[in-house]
Amino acid sequence: MRDAWRPDTMAVVGIGSTDFSKASGRSTLTLATQASLAALADAGLDPKDVDGIVRCDMDTVAPVALGEALGVENLTYWGDVGPGGSAPAAMVAQAAAAVAAGLASTVVVFRSINGRSGERYGAGYAQSTRAGGSSTYEEMFLPYGMQTPGQYFAMVARRHMADHGTTSETLGRIATACRKHANANPAAQMHHRTMTMDDYHASRPLATPLRLFDFCLETDGACAVVVTSAERARDLRQPPALIRSAAQSGGADAQPGQMFPALMRDSITTWSSRALGEVLFRRGDMTPQDVDVAQIYDCFTITALIQLEDLGFCGAGEAKDFIQEGTLEVGGALPINTSGGHLSEGYIHGMNHVVEAVRQIRGTSTNQVPGAEVSLVTSAPTTGGSALLLVGA
Repeated sequence: MRDAWRPDTMAVVGIGSTDFSKASGRSTLTLATQASLAALADAGLDPKDVDGIVRCDMDTVAPVALGEALGVENLTYWGDVGPGGSAPAAMVAQAAAAVAAGLASTVVVFRSINGRSGERYGAGYAQSTRAGGSSTYEEMFLPYGMQTPGQYFAMVARRHMADHGTTSETLGRIATACRKHANANPAAQMHHRTMTMDDYHASRPLATPLRLFDFCLETDGACAVVVTSAERARDLRQPPALIRSAAQSGGADAQPGQMFPALMRDSITTWSSRALGEVLFRRGDMTPQDVDVAQIYDCFTITALIQLEDLGFCGAGEAKDFIQEGTLEVGGALPINTSGGHLSEGYIHGMNHVVEAVRQIRGTSTNQVPGAEVSLVTSAPTTGGSALLLVGA
């Protein structure tokens, strides 16, 4: 089948974020409005220029509600993508598709959550306590204590360690690299909290072998970006981040977002991110070696590690050799999560990764990679995910 993707014809032209905190004191609609207005101002656009809005289907803010709050005069396109962390790169791709199809000209893409003071995504899903429920999760996992994402990813980490000799030291290098980047980012929740490898090892176990600092931060906040055509982008305020490639992928044996049944696969240490990477790089006519900086979805350290293997930065089981001290920091072979990532900046379900990927192309990151020309961003990796390759004009 012929791939009709057209590289570099669409662009991200505006980015905006609220503060990231444990208690925003604001509704998710207020947060979404603030981030969206910031993104529009960044692009030099007026809310009246907006005619499209795309959100995550887990967001509590409806597109029409945000449109009304912004003062959008005629919303000709709105869309939902999901679930959760799978959505952000796919949301940008859907916005680009809407512009390409002529359904809209200027699309706001947003994610808004009170993920600490409101619904906490790290909590359990205990709606039922009996076996024999209506789903694989209710029957095979929930009654026996498998209730939280942390427990699921702990099993993945343990399997990877057993199969490939991966150690906590390797996971710690991911955590400390993200923390080092957060320490240079005033907007990061962990900006003032340094972390050594000894600090990492001293952090308490939460779901063995994962420790406190292997987990992302539950966060209140919002992020938004503005997508339009590359042609129109030339007349706007900021240098555009062109969308060289976009891709989505879902596992053949599970629906996106259903992480627990994925433990029943033949292998739980390689995910849909492998197929995702193949499509992404083919569409962009690139290879992993072309990537200058990457924002890798890091709800847990093991999540980032497996994506490095699946996306082809190293072979299966080779992350322990690839991730040496400094590898993932600015100046290393593959700088990742240069704003601090979900582990140390904040967890806005991957939308803050999209914002930072754009900063890297603009040259405005607090941890700027010199000469960065290709910026990768991934959104969730397990049974369904999405990704973008952004480049400069």
